[in-house]
Amino acid sequence: MSWTAPAGLGGAARPDYKAGLAWGEDMAQRKSPLLVSSRWPASAARERAAAIFERLAAAEPEPKSELEHHNPFTLLVAVVLSAQATDAGVNKATRALFVVADTPAKMAALGEEGLAEQIKTIGLYRNKAKNVIKLSEALIRDHGGEVPCDRDALEALPGVGRKTANVVLNVAFGEPTLAVDTHVFRVSNRIPLARGKTPREVEDGLVKIIPPRFLTHAHHWLILHGRYVCKARAPRCGRCVIADLCQYEGKTV
Repeated sequence: MSWTAPAGLGGAARPDYKAGLAWGEDMAQRKSPLLVSSRWPASAARERAAAIFERLAAAEPEPKSELEHHNPFTLLVAVVLSAQATDAGVNKATRALFVVADTPAKMAALGEEGLAEQIKTIGLYRNKAKNVIKLSEALIRDHGGEVPCDRDALEALPGVGRKTANVVLNVAFGEPTLAVDTHVFRVSNRIPLARGKTPREVEDGLVKIIPPRFLTHAHHWLILHGRYVCKARAPRCGRCVIADLCQYEGKTV
């Protein structure tokens, strides 16, 4: 079965988010009327969220996953391998892997040892190899070798949790799901958008306030913002396109 990534999603191309920050320094100097109390009503929170995503969308209109993949299966594998690893590290390993194993049948044929040899540069590679082989076998046995477009079916696969399912549903199938990784979790709590002690709490909070028109790309915008601007140790506040909407006490503008 052939597969084409939904418009604006998927693919291996690196997003040019950093290029979209050229006007960030000017935006960072603005004073926004939407900086309101942390106890703002829901309507005000939604208005502020809309303003934030308008800016992020202007900086990068068509954000893409930085995990290289060719189809829903290779995307699923890449996301499973990315746990506690960088996208760059995963891409380095999967470029050669996906040449020889881009379907569940080909992956299963490698076996655990064969796959482990291909991905040994990735952290926890032996456990990940075990899960990828098992999920490949499950796809063949239960889904005719296809990746299901169904949350429960995805989360039933070995090594697949809610975040991985959300990424696959969003990137492969264009569903408006919101995956909360370390960047999304940090940015959402820091600026803040939706506070939460767990990824699920943050996800539920974000879904409540992000306008539907932004949901499809929302987690990519937050990931890119966290990766390139709102960094964990040294946020680049001076180049932030939403600095005037940010309530982070440690911001430097």
